Amino acid sequence: MADRLAEDGWRELGYEYINMDDCWSAKQRDAAGQLVPDPKRFPSGIKALADYVHARGLKLGIYGDLGIFTCGGYPGTMLEHVKQDAQTFAAWGVDMLKLDGIPRNGKGFERHRPPHCLLLQLASISRGSSPKVNYTILAEICNLWRNYDDIQDSWDSVLSIVDWFFTNQDVLQPAAGPGHWNDPDMLIIGNFGLSYEQSRSQMALWTVMAAPLLMSTDLRTISPSAKEILQNRLMIQINQDPLGIQGRRIVKEKSHIEVFLRPLSQAASALVFFSRRTDMPFRYTTSLAKLHFPEDAVYEVQDVYVGKIIGTLKTADNFSVIINPSGVVMWTKSSWRHNGGPMQWGFACRPDPVANPRGYCTLGRLPMEEF
Repeated sequence: MADRLAEDGWRELGYEYINMDDCWSAKQRDAAGQLVPDPKRFPSGIKALADYVHARGLKLGIYGDLGIFTCGGYPGTMLEHVKQDAQTFAAWGVDMLKLDGIPRNGKGFERHRPPHCLLLQLASISRGSSPKVNYTILAEICNLWRNYDDIQDSWDSVLSIVDWFFTNQDVLQPAAGPGHWNDPDMLIIGNFGLSYEQSRSQMALWTVMAAPLLMSTDLRTISPSAKEILQNRLMIQINQDPLGIQGRRIVKEKSHIEVFLRPLSQAASALVFFSRRTDMPFRYTTSLAKLHFPEDAVYEVQDVYVGKIIGTLKTADNFSVIINPSGVVMWTKSSWRHNGGPMQWGFACRPDPVANPRGYCTLGRLPMEEF
């Protein structure tokens, strides 16, 4: 996989981590209490693997579990092993650590794990409930955190994650920012569970969520169409926007069309029109005014998947997009002109009993000092 990342154009696009998940270690620690790799799977050890990965301009990630055992039944990291395991990973040259917070056997667990692990466990087992996590503290500990159940190779799984994230967007969206991200789990594009349209939808929705783009697929056998989706340069540029603002769902229609918005730097924004329909392509008509964009503005619109400039669009202009079943249309919009002068857009999240009675965030022009 490291060879494919380095040789097939992935690394240059920013895909630089190759991460191992559970089951990499032996079933027991050694006599000194140190984690050791499975000798059959990694006969040369993890240090040699890290050196191989680094020689190709990439970084290596590894998995641990803050518990007695990992989910797969391998040695976990309890309080007495935290420092030792950290030193082991550092000595091996590991660049990224994924820490689960799910105990396989909870007996005596609370007495022997680091205090902050309670917070990590809460973040990882929120499941279908509303998250009750102090994300301010979590952002000081982690660069990214899983919030919901493991993704499966199915469209139903993707939809369940999307539903949970945007149902709870008022809690989750403010927690994300440069260096600390909500993680909706892996991109499963290139496997067996998603159609072409559904693959495009997952990529677009993960991008509008400012999600880490971590692929779970075999790059040795990936199809050209899946590779094209994952290597879309404009999509990746949007995902990596330096403002790091997580997007929000701003419209949920009875017609099963949803609209998502992510503010970007340089007064730009990304719009995703998503169809949950399963029957036929749907023509959706709206205007930027209906989407609560500022009046008297003109925007240059580009289709992210087609890669072409569509033209200019005034706030009051009606427009239509044709969205395939379980598919998306994704645009970027650059501010071309506004009567009020230079613009910087973001989500205003202030209680307003008239304009915003339910406390939802809206898109608006804000003084620069508020960003």
